[in-house]
Amino acid sequence: MNGLQTTQSSFGPRETMNRLRAEIEARGMQVFAHIDHAALATEAGLPLLPTEVIIFGNPRAGTPLMQARQTVGIDLPLKVLVWQDASGKTWLSYNEPEWIAHRHGLDAQADPAVGKMAAMLKALSEKATADTPAS
Repeated sequence: MNGLQTTQSSFGPRETMNRLRAEIEARGMQVFAHIDHAALATEAGLPLLPTEVIIFGNPRAGTPLMQARQTVGIDLPLKVLVWQDASGKTWLSYNEPEWIAHRHGLDAQADPAVGKMAAMLKALSEKATADTPAS
């Protein structure tokens, strides 16, 4: 999908999410919400494979983008989806910051902040999904 980065995890959904949350917190970012869609579906009597979203961020990183274009607030704070497919594989997905910037028509002034977000999300993804430490 355009603007969506998806990586296969070496771990199951719960461990992937636990590793992701630990890395988010280790980097001093705030977790605003953790939504377990599968648990909510079960409560509604509907089946759903493991599907969880964590919403997190750092106002110092996101606010400058919203100052440039307030509509970015629909895409921030950042969100990461951890999900399991029908074959039992676990995946981690997130919106690419470059796509978010393009979507909202941000200019080159936003590039440094967008680049930092992209690097951070890539590192978080690697830490959460890979057997080996991220570089």
